[in-house]
Amino acid sequence: MERVRHLIVGAGMSGLAYADRLGKDEDYLVLEADAEIGGYCKTVVQDGFTWDYSGHFFHFKHADIEHDLVTRMHGQRILRVQKDSRIFWKDGTWIDFPFQKNIHQLPREEFLECLHDLHFRDCSAKPASFRDMLYAKFGRGIAEKFLVPYNEKLYATDLATLDVDAMGRFFPYADEDEILRNFTQPDNASYNSTFTYPEGGAIQYVHAIASGVDPARIALSERVERIDLRGKVATTSKGREIAFEYLVSSAPFVRLLDMSGLPHERSTYTWNKVLVFNLGFDRKGPERVHWMYFPQRELSFYRIGFYDNIFGTDRMSLYVEIGHPKDTTIDAAAIESARAHVIEDLVEAGIVTDHRLVASHSVVMDPAYVHITRASLKDVAAKKRILESRGVYSIGRYGSWTYCSIEDNIVEARALADALVVPWR
Repeated sequence: MERVRHLIVGAGMSGLAYADRLGKDEDYLVLEADAEIGGYCKTVVQDGFTWDYSGHFFHFKHADIEHDLVTRMHGQRILRVQKDSRIFWKDGTWIDFPFQKNIHQLPREEFLECLHDLHFRDCSAKPASFRDMLYAKFGRGIAEKFLVPYNEKLYATDLATLDVDAMGRFFPYADEDEILRNFTQPDNASYNSTFTYPEGGAIQYVHAIASGVDPARIALSERVERIDLRGKVATTSKGREIAFEYLVSSAPFVRLLDMSGLPHERSTYTWNKVLVFNLGFDRKGPERVHWMYFPQRELSFYRIGFYDNIFGTDRMSLYVEIGHPKDTTIDAAAIESARAHVIEDLVEAGIVTDHRLVASHSVVMDPAYVHITRASLKDVAAKKRILESRGVYSIGRYGSWTYCSIEDNIVEARALADALVVPWR
């Protein structure tokens, strides 16, 4: 039987950040089910276009982490972009994001409706769900015109099932005074007002952090299938049995529970899938805007982004995101049908006119957004305590079943490595 001190499950940003922090003198092994490292931070270069699996734009809070990663990208041009995001409204018009701070840009009747409902909203009851919170904080008009339909398209679920704080610090809260002040003193600043993006795509961040990891200690195309918590042994898809002192997993939490045989209520864990189309056209489309939100239920996608307006290139390069419930079958036929529907909807929205599609790529992210509920929060905390008592730690967006940034994953991974290793040094 093989033995290793740190067995790391997953070579995405979380797993690689943990291995990088350990340093090459530590005893570790990284197991990755895919044939490549990177997780969802992969980049596709095709027909002269550069696309990620989805829009992965880094919004750094920690200057030291940004500096560390950027200095490892030798020869890579780093773009620093001031975000321009819009909401597609009616008759081809756009309004600025976030919606709740820019209702004054709506047609007069809709603006007055939103303003009235904001001022006279019922604040007396404590919200019991994400949906309740939207109505309590912003009133019926703002909730029903944008916040509810957009987020239902994104999460592909009833918002009444989600926890009040399902999006944490990433939700653009604003009180009534801020909304009113924005009428005359526009301030749409948010956590992602600026972002950093390497010219070679998000995979450059992966390569940067992987530069501190011994490639001989990364085993690709090898999935962990079972974890014996009592014996502290992992069995892989290649039949290897690996004893560990610590196992650090960034796999979706529900999969870790299955691998380790911990009993759990499956209905506690729900999520959506996102079908992402990367589309390249023969010429430019809308200028300046970096991404755009679509609350309209009749349009298939909830968000599109413009790589060409980030790179400054002369052909429209889009990512298009469509949310689906987790049980939706997305096979080759469904993808072809959805692509045709997307093109029709892009024409309907005025994004595509007489453009010619010259390149296309698609990927299904499963899971994409996990559904954070009161039940999931309670169960994750309880199950993590059991796992950690056996030396098993679950980290990252999916490992912690939460909503967070890639930078947050790096911070969490480094903190865990420090906690487990420093006392021994």
